Amino acid sequence: MAGLVYDLLLYIPISLVIFFFIVRTSRRRRLRLPPGNLGLPFVGETLQLIAAYKTENPEPFIDERVNKFGPIFTTHVFGEPTVFSADPETNRFIVQNEGKLFECSYPGSISNLLGKHSLLLMKGSLHKRMHSLTMSFANSSIIRDHLLVDIDRLVRLNMDSWTDRIFLMEEAKKITFELTVKQLMSFDPGEWSESLRKEYVLVIEGFFSLPLPLFSTTYRRAIKARTKVAEALSLIVRQRRKESNESAGERKNDMLEALLATGDGGFSDEEIVDFLLALLVAGYETTSTIMTLAVKFLTETPLALAQLKEEHEEIRENKMMGREGLEWSDYKSMPFTQCVVNETLRVANIISGVFRRAMTDIDIKGATSSPGNVFTPFGGGPRLCPGYELARVELSVFLHHLITRFSWVPAEEDKLVFFPTTRTQKRYPIIVQRRN
Repeated sequence: MAGLVYDLLLYIPISLVIFFFIVRTSRRRRLRLPPGNLGLPFVGETLQLIAAYKTENPEPFIDERVNKFGPIFTTHVFGEPTVFSADPETNRFIVQNEGKLFECSYPGSISNLLGKHSLLLMKGSLHKRMHSLTMSFANSSIIRDHLLVDIDRLVRLNMDSWTDRIFLMEEAKKITFELTVKQLMSFDPGEWSESLRKEYVLVIEGFFSLPLPLFSTTYRRAIKARTKVAEALSLIVRQRRKESNESAGERKNDMLEALLATGDGGFSDEEIVDFLLALLVAGYETTSTIMTLAVKFLTETPLALAQLKEEHEEIRENKMMGREGLEWSDYKSMPFTQCVVNETLRVANIISGVFRRAMTDIDIKGATSSPGNVFTPFGGGPRLCPGYELARVELSVFLHHLITRFSWVPAEEDKLVFFPTTRTQKRYPIIVQRRN
């Protein structure tokens, strides 16, 4: 693959890499590209990919082409000629060479919806600076001293309303969205946050669609929803900026305050809105999916569920009378819970992927990388998910209160689907019963 040029784009899931590239036909003939099939003009094999990912088993799309062409093959999806790699070592090599051989780049359907100032699209020193800022609001000490109390409170508050039949995925989405809004902007749950969440659902549905509003109803809805979300966030940013300028009193300890207080001229309202919008997507969609699938997998694995119950019952029994809320010492007393988290991440593979652009011609086949650790559920390198520890804490707290407060059974059979995001087909309905 030495002939890949600078305008190559790449998409890297945990077990899969997709290279998006744009080259003139004459140029492509001179490149040593992997074998494959570009499919129909413009559409390529997009329809086959979408059809596969709308089923409970999307792997045949990959497996059939790997068997025919090998672990690295050429196709054409979402309007771009594309190279897929099913080689974990290649994926790891790409992640490790962020900023050296590869840089972040996304197709129009995602970049247009996230906004040009989102953390996902930043590069170089600006990305490094903003990634560090984001991690500073989600490290272990911040979670322990500030965030854990809100995580615990909001999880219990949501569960207080659970009765009989619930859609677990919907409830998990409410929890994670409310937590993210609280951490970013210090808003407690209410009509405003729920209205914003419903618009986010439409935005996310547009991520993996052709970015053509005239031909794609899904993308057209997503663009309208994105406008509404941006308007709502802009109003909050303007209000907080005014408060910051007029008051010298106590400031809120959240991400928005940090963005407003950034020196060197600071950020514009548009930049802050794009930044917050992307973080809301990251904190909302993935963690809620992991919560749902952890419960689904546990329900289907009674021995693991029994062991998890034993761990959390012991934590509850050791707490002082009337102290229902979890503390940091409780979280650090959940070793089997962390095994459940890791296995859920491994089996579910919820992140569809991240995108990269090759900065130069690269001989992928000749690259050497370590075969030891290819389990990277939170990415790696400079693009390591800044909220990886926060996601673990949120899931652990969620499982604790679910297991110690409820028993449940599935209301009906439900299956996994993988497009446009990983989720259960019927939002995982369960019948819950409160424990004494």
